[in-house]
Amino acid sequence: MRRGIRGITATALVAGLALAATACGGGDSGSGGDSGGELSGTVTFWDTSNDAEKATYRKLAEGFQQEHPKVHVKYVNVPFGDANAKFKNAAGGNSGAPDVMRTEVAWVADFANLGYLAPLDGTSALDKTDDYLPQAVGSTKFKGKTYAAPQVIDTLGLFYNKKLLKDAGVEVPKTFDELAKAAKKIKAKTGATALYLRGDDPYWFLPYLYGEGGDMVNARDKVVEIDDGAGVRAFKTIKDLVDSKAAVTDATDGQENQLKALKDGTVAMAVDGPWDIEGARAGKAFKDRENLGVAPVPGGSTAQGSPQGGWNLSVYAGSKNLQASYAFVKYMSSAKVQQQTNEKLSLLPTRKSVYEVPAVKSNEMVQFFKPAVDGAVQRPWIAEGNSLFEPVKVQMNKVLTGAATPEQAAKATGDAYRKLLKDYK
Repeated sequence: MRRGIRGITATALVAGLALAATACGGGDSGSGGDSGGELSGTVTFWDTSNDAEKATYRKLAEGFQQEHPKVHVKYVNVPFGDANAKFKNAAGGNSGAPDVMRTEVAWVADFANLGYLAPLDGTSALDKTDDYLPQAVGSTKFKGKTYAAPQVIDTLGLFYNKKLLKDAGVEVPKTFDELAKAAKKIKAKTGATALYLRGDDPYWFLPYLYGEGGDMVNARDKVVEIDDGAGVRAFKTIKDLVDSKAAVTDATDGQENQLKALKDGTVAMAVDGPWDIEGARAGKAFKDRENLGVAPVPGGSTAQGSPQGGWNLSVYAGSKNLQASYAFVKYMSSAKVQQQTNEKLSLLPTRKSVYEVPAVKSNEMVQFFKPAVDGAVQRPWIAEGNSLFEPVKVQMNKVLTGAATPEQAAKATGDAYRKLLKDYK
């Protein structure tokens, strides 16, 4: 799951670092594997959920203490935009890293490659693994070992304001071309812009790339693909949508700006994920909860596709309380907790059995997003996978501001990839 690159005040960052440093790894139940006996000590948990989710995750995490009274769970909410670098700094400096971290799917291979994660094979952290959705497992593995337990799976969809589209007399667009054609009618009839386009976060570029039949790289054959014709067309699509005023965008703060625009009704549509369902419904445009519609992300000229995202639970290799940390991961990735997460936040479970629970099966967002997840595009689960986004972000900004043509942007991104992936063609 991606929620945009967000900032944090210096005061909050310092406070978070201090809290984590004082709380981390304070257990006394041993540093080895599952040796049995009663669990005790402290498990520091870094949660990367957003403002609409964090109260639920805190409560769920602290629920572990009811099952293990001698274990204290130290909950720390770390904003998504800071979490990757903050964990690397703490783990690399051997000071202040959490025992358990809620890791974005693209981070696992990177962290594991650096030696910062404990392998979970043969530990209690991995429980009933045959219950996991097959597509949720891929991001947990690196070089034959398992470094995470799947906790949430997701993909992107098109959030839309049913009333605005109805007032404009337009159907939900199935392609970006249809969306562009409907934009003038939406503006004339309702005053709203058709789409908020996330120009600040390269994760949101992928549906445009997939829609043109492209991809970032082919990891199996070790070939860079983003600088081919599909990449050029994808950059052209986002440029055309903004230049035609079918879409509005920002170079920064896209997460907050997009959600606000959707909530206020100043845009009719936005590409977003299930993590923002409750946040969107908190706005005046969705006082009637039924007014929020979700459809597949529009397709491009040749295809339709959206990236698979989600969150895993990983254990820091340097934890001084591994046994309790493994147990905590088992608990937080359990069917029971995943069901509670879905019922409170509409997030998608990674366990097949949870989808058979009536309350989950009847959840309207599950009914859309589960099929979407089943058809989502797997990203390359390589150590450099997360680093592939930065060159795209740079070139998106250049294209949207007119500093580069789509052709120049695609070539520059491909060149950056080949420098990063030295054995790729």
